[in-house]
Amino acid sequence: MAVRTIREADLSNKRVLVRVDFNCPIKNGVVTDATRIEAAIPTLAYILEQPGASVVIMTHLGRPKGEKNPEFSLKPVAKKLEELMGKTVVMADDVVGPEVESMAQGLKAGEILMLENVRYYKGEEKNDPEFITNLAKLGDVYVNDAFGTAHRAHASTEGLAHKLPAFAGFLIEKEVTFFEPIVTNPAKPMVAVIGGAKVSTKIGVLESLLPKCDTLIIGGGMTYTFLKAQGHQIGNSLLEEDFISTATELMKKAEAAGVTILLPVDHVVADEFSESAAPLVVDSVDIPAGKIGMDIGPKSIQACKEAISSAKSLVWNGPMGVFEFDSFAEGTKAIANAIAECAGTTVVGGGDSVAAANKFNLASKMDHVSTGGGASLEFLEGKTLPGIKALEK
Repeated sequence: MAVRTIREADLSNKRVLVRVDFNCPIKNGVVTDATRIEAAIPTLAYILEQPGASVVIMTHLGRPKGEKNPEFSLKPVAKKLEELMGKTVVMADDVVGPEVESMAQGLKAGEILMLENVRYYKGEEKNDPEFITNLAKLGDVYVNDAFGTAHRAHASTEGLAHKLPAFAGFLIEKEVTFFEPIVTNPAKPMVAVIGGAKVSTKIGVLESLLPKCDTLIIGGGMTYTFLKAQGHQIGNSLLEEDFISTATELMKKAEAAGVTILLPVDHVVADEFSESAAPLVVDSVDIPAGKIGMDIGPKSIQACKEAISSAKSLVWNGPMGVFEFDSFAEGTKAIANAIAECAGTTVVGGGDSVAAANKFNLASKMDHVSTGGGASLEFLEGKTLPGIKALEK
């Protein structure tokens, strides 16, 4: 899957309409985590380096449900972007309309205009043709750098790509460059580390990656459904009764394909699901009655580390245990460290895995840490992402 990138675009003297994902946490009118803003700066800076080019920025924030709501205003985000770029960011009070069009048309070379929250309009999520037409009036060229929303066919993420000359920014290019080989033709041996609470949310990823893997490491709450399927005792651990047969089927498929599935052989358990609960190591694959599995144990960590060390390509999606509680974070931390030390290509796919990599200060040691939770999950499931499909050559 090759996408058209901004390197191929003639941006000179153009107003460039850029869709970014600045859906950041905000507290008391201040952005508390600017990771997503920082991720888009290389693309914005490149555009503004082109002779005569100016930028109109589009993003959503939260879920204002198609209505103008000051609670979801992008003003704090514009302020943070201004600070990070060391450049004035003019904030529009609306998304479309004559006033915004006038502001966009009045942009001089090197200037930045940020639109208000695109989700203030119902036409955004409906991918409404009239809303797309009104957005298209604001620029000459469209650039999508919002990987986090690339799995949504919205007006600003997909519709505009059919209305204006459309290109991918550096962030989307990087995401595709790292994810594409993992789901099509990974270097072998390939190891997938899939964690998280529920089998139901990861079944698509497990089924998609299984034929490409040499080793599949399963961690997190969903392991107990797999262990139950094998006939083991799981105490009061998380169980998805409806997915026991799914887990059994997956293990059969793995065996038939010669894929090694690593499940925990020991555990860290607790009496209750609580941050203050006392951790207890159970040196057995079976969990005693009344106990809850909270993390993988030391023997399991060792087995995982051995598999990870030989990987030529590796994808990690989901924690090994309740890493948010320090007493039960050791499994996730040890696996994250092993991935950071792995000599192969390492890709971390969104959500809690990124939070864990950041918590243990290891993100910079991974080859690629995705900026999209749902988007990276759907990419790993082998699904078509509308925002990226629209940028294909």
